Amino acid sequence: MKLDSAITVSWGNLLGSGISNNAKVQFLGDEYIVNIKLRKVLSLPHNTPIEDHLTVLILHYLSQKIAGLPVVSGEYLSFHGLSVINSFAEVFKKRSTDVIMERYGDNIFDILSVLHNLPAKKIDRADVAIVVEAFEGVPIFIELWEADEEFGPEANILFDKTIMKIFCVEDIVVLAEVVARVVSYKNDLYD
Repeated sequence: MKLDSAITVSWGNLLGSGISNNAKVQFLGDEYIVNIKLRKVLSLPHNTPIEDHLTVLILHYLSQKIAGLPVVSGEYLSFHGLSVINSFAEVFKKRSTDVIMERYGDNIFDILSVLHNLPAKKIDRADVAIVVEAFEGVPIFIELWEADEEFGPEANILFDKTIMKIFCVEDIVVLAEVVARVVSYKNDLYD
C-alpha cells in the first residue's frame, strides 16, 4: 500500500511540472518513457510496464531532475554515513552488499565483466571497484576486497553525499538493491 501512495503522490507532483507527456529517463543503461497522461512508466523499446518499486525511483528522480539535480560533490559516503536511521542498515546490507558478496565473494574481479553491459567504469579503490551511473548524476560506487588471512571478502556501496537531495532513505535502499541485483544478475532481473 505504501508504494501505491508514493506513486500517486509522485504523479501528482509531475502533473503541474510542465514536462512533456512522454519524458525519457535513462536508468542503469535502459531507457524508460514516463507517460504523464496514462500515468505509466514504460520500458523501451517494447513499451512494457515496469514494477512499482522501479516506477517510484524513476518518478522521484524525474521530479528532482525537473526541480534541478544537485551537482555531484565527489564526496562519497557509505549508507551508514548517509542515514541516521539505523533501522534500515540490516535491510540495506541484506538487499545490496550481501547480494554482491553472494555473486562475487569467491572471485571479486568477476565484477569487471559488467563494464560492457552497464554505464559503469573501473576505478582505483579497494582491491577492485566500479562506479555505476544509475541515473544521470547519480553515481553508485561498489568496492570489493579479497579475503586474506584475517578477514573474508567484503563489499561496500558508496553514494555521493548529494543523493539525499534526490532520494529519501527508503529509495536509497531500493536503489542499492536494484543496482546490486543488476550488477550481480542483469540477465535474470527482468526475465
